[in-house]
Amino acid sequence: MGQNNRLDFVRFALEQGVLKFGEFKVKSGRLSPYFFNAGLFNSGRSIGALAQFYAQALIDSGVEFDMLFGPAYKGIPLSATTSVALANHPDLGRDVPFAFNRKEAKDHGEGGVLVGAPLQGKIVIIDDVITAGTSVRESVEIIRAAGATPAAVLIALDRMERAGADDALSPHSAVQEVANTYGIPVVSIASLSDIMQLLAQDASFAEHQGSVAAYRQKYGV
Repeated sequence: MGQNNRLDFVRFALEQGVLKFGEFKVKSGRLSPYFFNAGLFNSGRSIGALAQFYAQALIDSGVEFDMLFGPAYKGIPLSATTSVALANHPDLGRDVPFAFNRKEAKDHGEGGVLVGAPLQGKIVIIDDVITAGTSVRESVEIIRAAGATPAAVLIALDRMERAGADDALSPHSAVQEVANTYGIPVVSIASLSDIMQLLAQDASFAEHQGSVAAYRQKYGV
């Protein structure tokens, strides 16, 4: 994805309050100097703009794909809105099917765990971030069981940090683990590198530069 688009996304996430600087206890138990919560893209305008960033990142990646799959729950609105953004994209304008899964199978109506277009061809899994890789694993299993092929994972932010306890850090990040395990690329709209670049460029965030750099030094890949 073009560098301007990556930095534009970081600025947009800050404007929306989705990206914050400070001190936050994250799911891993670490104290992080920044916090990214894609669930706060929760209005029509903000998720519409987010979908355009996703669409542009996917197009720029050069990944060949036939449809989108959004793992429940956050992947559901992401797959729907990104397919709209792809259909309306000035350079692509392609009508891309999408599907998502339910957490619980239904035994009435259309039944099953899948909603949307039938899974076929090369499929991009779309999610907000990769923490432990659980939703990616489940998505890959669903896609392969349908006889389709996982083509890539598309996420909003690559935190670029190693997993595990402080005294037993894994050599790879969760994103790298997913890419290595399934042999598919992980495309992100932006990464910790882009956040660092914005901190270096924008004097209004200068106070956070040291803490984010120290965090990256300790946990980064």
